[in-house]
Formats: sequence, structure tokens, C-alpha cells
Amino acid sequence: MFGRARKSAPPVPEPQAPVLDLSGPKLRRAFEHLVEAAEPTGGVERYMTALALKASLFEELLGKGRVEVLTEAEFLDLAAFITPARRRVGAWLAEHAFWEMRGRLVTLLSGWSDTDTADTRLSAFVASFPRDKAHRWVRDLGAEVLHFIAPDRYPLMTRWIWDARVGTGALREIWFADDPDAARIPAGDDYTAFRTLYDELAGFLAEQGVFRDLPFYTDLLLAHVYAAYINDRGGQYLRSDFANAGDPMNHTRRMLGLDAVDTETGRTRLKLIDGSAHVLGSPKAIPHQEAS
Repeated sequence: MFGRARKSAPPVPEPQAPVLDLSGPKLRRAFEHLVEAAEPTGGVERYMTALALKASLFEELLGKGRVEVLTEAEFLDLAAFITPARRRVGAWLAEHAFWEMRGRLVTLLSGWSDTDTADTRLSAFVASFPRDKAHRWVRDLGAEVLHFIAPDRYPLMTRWIWDARVGTGALREIWFADDPDAARIPAGDDYTAFRTLYDELAGFLAEQGVFRDLPFYTDLLLAHVYAAYINDRGGQYLRSDFANAGDPMNHTRRMLGLDAVDTETGRTRLKLIDGSAHVLGSPKAIPHQEAS
């Protein structure tokens, strides 16, 4: 009726942050082992440089609207540094036009500065592909794109860090419990959960005297935690994908895609449908870290 005050829409409740019961002793052991293991290949700071260069490559090719003119070769440059994607994307592009992928990335990054829409955009990106085992890599692709174009804004939200559907990931390996495998972890895999995990780890790292490059330190610590899981309990399936030559940082680099490029030849680990290796086309290159 005219003159009657309209009822305002009820406020949308803020997502509730989960309570993460992380194990201090496990984190300290992982951090100490990371520092020790990284020393022969240049120390942790060299990994910080590598991750910063990876982020600069993503920003160069995707940032400030450049995603709208992204070429297929440039996309392959990025995908080479995303371990799950580089194993699958060659076959996907053999069956689909590249503009389909570019359009999905444009939508994913539309309004990227608003983290309140992160879950909606990432979910829509994943849902634009078939919901089957062969396309699980697209979640990691979307998560890495968001993180590496804005590391301070988006935590790394990959399945190897935490997959709430199956209850696996680095989060379980640092959970405070006598038997982490049997523990129920009350955390989803949304932005709030990953941001809470990042905040907890950033606080832990500050206690260890780390105050710079916290997004990348957090990535590296979580990758090293999950690398230990692969080494200790991953079984034949994971071991076959992460073949080890005795370097304690080998799996850690692989989780973060830092083993992507042979800097002498430019060849990457991304295989095209004909079996040939994609050659990096960007002038930027991630330092290749071999054990000395």
C-alpha cells in the first residue's frame, strides 16, 4: 500500500570462520625441516624468489584485464606451473577451442578484487566443466589463478591443501589429534576456511621470526607438509606421479609447480596432445632449483 514502509531485506550473514585446531609441534617440526631441506638448493629465500616470479608471470598475463586477450600459448605458459593442470590441459585443449577456456577465466576474474564473491566465482568456474574425476584439476587451476594474481588477497585454495569432500590434504597432516586420520575436521573448502588457515599459519610464522612474504612462506610450508605425506604415506599412486631422486625438496617444488621449466631449453613439463613438451614462450622464467 502507498505510504507503507517497505521491509528491508534481511542482512546476509557473514560466513562463520571454522575453529582450526592445529598442532604446534607438528608445525614447528615441518618448519625446521623445511629450512634444513631447502639449504642445499639455495635456502628458503630462493623459493620465495621463485614464487614471486611465478606470481609476476600470472599478473603479467592475467592482470588489469589482460585475461581478455590471453593467447593459447600464454595460457600454456601459466598452466605449466600448475601441476594438476599441466597433466590434463593438453588433452582438454585438443577437444575444445581455446576461447572456451579464456571465457571461463574472464568470468572467474570478473570482480576479482571482491573476495566476498570468491566462492561464487570459483564454484561457477568449476561447474562450467563436467563434474567427473577427469576434471578435478579445474578446481586447482582456478584456485592458483586467483592466488597468484593477488597473493595477499587470496590464499591458495587447492585440493592438496584441503579437500573437504574427501577429508584429505595438508590441513589433516597438521591437525592436533593423536590419530589425525580418524579425526573429524569441521572445515569446509570455501574462502573463509582457507583464509582462516592462512591467518593461523601467518601467526605461527611470525612467532618463528618470519614477517615478509607470508603468502609465499605459507604456500611453501604447506607444500612441504604435504610432500612429507607423499614421502611417508602416499603409496604407489602418488609416488609414481612424484618420482623422487633423493632430494628432500623435490615433492615440495612439484606441489607448487616450481619444477616446470628446463631453463636451458625452455621445455616444460606440460605435454601437448602429440606428446611433445610445451616450450615456455614468456621472457619470464622461474628459477630451476637443482640440488647442488
